[in-house]
Amino acid sequence: MFLHPRRHPRTVSRLGGLLGLLLALAGPAQAVTPAQHQQLERALADHAQGHFRPAREAFEQLARAGVPAAHHNLAVMHLQRELPGARTAVALRHLQAAADAGFVTSQVALAEFHESGRYAPIDLPRAMAWYQRAAESGSVDAQVAIGTGYYLGRGVPRDEARALQWYRQAAQAGDVGAQYLLASMYETGLGTEADLRLARYWYDVAARQGDEAASGKRDEVSRRLAAPSL
Repeated sequence: MFLHPRRHPRTVSRLGGLLGLLLALAGPAQAVTPAQHQQLERALADHAQGHFRPAREAFEQLARAGVPAAHHNLAVMHLQRELPGARTAVALRHLQAAADAGFVTSQVALAEFHESGRYAPIDLPRAMAWYQRAAESGSVDAQVAIGTGYYLGRGVPRDEARALQWYRQAAQAGDVGAQYLLASMYETGLGTEADLRLARYWYDVAARQGDEAASGKRDEVSRRLAAPSL
């Protein structure tokens, strides 16, 4: 039996929501000086006000200094066609530079770049490779995405045990869709031995976050657990 992850929001691309809108500050793991952080903030403020030229100049200066968030932001400006001569190929180079430097936001964005087909031909194996890197760095979105890849055999070989592993990490981090799917997998024995107690636990966790379907499943599993054994 194979459950389709119908409740999972990561089975469709989210590229427009990320690359189309998000410019980024440096993450906590990125070494930037206080002055560089302030320069990033000023550039983001310029961009928000539609002052694209000074924003670009600041991002380019920071990118030359090796600040990954600046590469990411230049990629976004190219993709949004906010720069003279904006080019997708240049955006891809900036994303690659930031992702190679360990900037998780860009790793996820690069995965979505290759997954969506919006800017380049779809390349699911490459997308999943970037999701894997971002998942290993702690991105919950990426953990859900790579879990779904293994769940469906999409861009990677189908592997229910690996899907369970990544859904469990995302569930532990609070992703309600992953919590529901993890419960379903424990209930039906996908990727693991069936365990109704763990299924009830994760349905309950999802229900407490407001998932009405999870609430019903929790009660159903509770009744099965309470039923006398034959």
